[in-house]
Amino acid sequence: MSFSSSDDDSQQRFALGFLFALIALVVSTILGVVVFKRGIAHAPKAPAAAVVNAGGAAGAGVVIEDVASVVVEGGVVKFYFATGKADLATGANEALAEVVKGVVEGGKMAVVSGFHDATGDAALNAELAKQRALAVRDALKVLGVAEDKVELKKPEVTQGSGSNAEARRVEVVLAP
Repeated sequence: MSFSSSDDDSQQRFALGFLFALIALVVSTILGVVVFKRGIAHAPKAPAAAVVNAGGAAGAGVVIEDVASVVVEGGVVKFYFATGKADLATGANEALAEVVKGVVEGGKMAVVSGFHDATGDAALNAELAKQRALAVRDALKVLGVAEDKVELKKPEVTQGSGSNAEARRVEVVLAP
C-alpha cells in the first residue's frame, strides 16, 4: 500500500504546485494591470504634430498634427506652426541655408509670406500670421541676411490651404 501513500503525496504536491502557480498568475496579472494603468496615466504626452518629410530636405512634406516643423519643398521653405504660436521649429537655420546662400551670394531677395488657418478670430489669425512671418525674418537676419534683402509680402488670401496644421505656415522663396 505504499503506492497509495505515494499517489496521495504526488497529488498533494501537484495540487500545491498548481495552487502556487495560480496565485503567482493572479498576483502578476494584478501587478501588471496596476503598472500599465499608472504608466499610461503618467506617460509623457506625445508631440501634438510632426512633419513627415519624404525624400530628404528636397522631398515633399506632409503635416500630420500640431507642432512647429519645417520642410523644404520645391525650393520653398515652409515653416509650420503649432496652434496659437509663432515659435520656429528646430532645424529652421538648416532649412534656410539655401535661402541665405541665394541672398548673400546670389544677390536675390528672400520673400516671406505668412498664412493662417480657418479657426478662431480672423483678425487675431492675421496678426499671428504676421508675427510668424516676422519670426522667420528675424531668423534670416540672425543668419546674416540684410533687412533690406527680406521682403515681407502679405498674400492676397491669408487663409492657407490644406488642413489647419498645413494652413498655419510661413513660406520663404527666393526672388530676383
